[in-house]
Amino acid sequence: MEHSLDERSGPPVLSSDHLIATICPMELLDSSDKSLKVAGRAISEGKLVVIPTETVYGLGADAFNPEAVARIFEAKRRPSFDPLIVHIASLDQLERLVSEFTPKARLLAQKLWPGPLTLVLPKRPEVPGIVTSGLDTVAVRFPSQILARKIIEYSGTVVAAPSANPFGYVSPTTAGHVIRSLGDRVDFIVDGGACDVGVESSVLDMTGTMPCLLRPGGMPLERIEELIGEVLHSGSSEGRVTSPGQLPSHYAPHATLYLMERNKLGSALGAIKNPVSTALILFEEKSRDEMPGIESFEKVLVLSPKGDMRQAASRLFALLNELDVEGVKTIYAEKVPEQGLGRAINDRLARASYKAKRA
Repeated sequence: MEHSLDERSGPPVLSSDHLIATICPMELLDSSDKSLKVAGRAISEGKLVVIPTETVYGLGADAFNPEAVARIFEAKRRPSFDPLIVHIASLDQLERLVSEFTPKARLLAQKLWPGPLTLVLPKRPEVPGIVTSGLDTVAVRFPSQILARKIIEYSGTVVAAPSANPFGYVSPTTAGHVIRSLGDRVDFIVDGGACDVGVESSVLDMTGTMPCLLRPGGMPLERIEELIGEVLHSGSSEGRVTSPGQLPSHYAPHATLYLMERNKLGSALGAIKNPVSTALILFEEKSRDEMPGIESFEKVLVLSPKGDMRQAASRLFALLNELDVEGVKTIYAEKVPEQGLGRAINDRLARASYKAKRA
């Protein structure tokens, strides 16, 4: 039966949580082509649609519809000074967004797109200011997730899509995470299963004299530098927020999170007298062997038993979401090696621990 955007036949049917299905006005869509067309048409009509990508689930709206984009900020309770990433389904769509495409940017697009890389480029005047927070640049990404690309294609437009979670909170890597946090604020959620990469895209500013990494993410810095040479590092340009994920407090669970080096983590744990409602997140299984006594803690989770960075990245947000559901109050997390995807993992954990640093 064809879905209707105006006349929906009763409450949505969810594959996992029936209780949520009975109270949420949104509709959960599967990954069939019929559903993807429904999602694309909904975006073209100004609706909010949660789309799966290889990084995290995104809250999508027509980037050229300012009212629809305003709904993104409202649903996420996102500050208006934080710009959005615009997602495309083909390189041809860049012409609608970008006024200048340098040789280095073109090389990155040719070699690393589609994939978990966002390029900040000079924008065309037609791009609404609400998307770019008034900046003269626009952040653009070409996702590799085929469902996301089909939805964008079927929408007939380009899609502004930050992570589909309340602002500052842990990013979602499954449809269930979105249902729990934003289910009553969106029109459709497309369930594409768990995200492969599991952390947001790397964001690279290509507008200066040298490329500058604004946010480490799913595309390793080493791969970028292989292609274009040295890349500068910056949390923000001239103190301004020029891309998502630059604020000091971000990606945070409800629990207080402490991020520590492995050689300091053991002594910190030894000082805890009552480990109830306290969880540990370790990088690899051998970390457990180096910390006697941790079996007394309520929850001990390992990002990757064999220390595989890709697996660790894909599991990070899922574990933080799991601990929030269980009501854990305190989390101690081990810092991972600062290489490859480890930079992105440590960045997300550091921003999630900002509350603990301020306490």
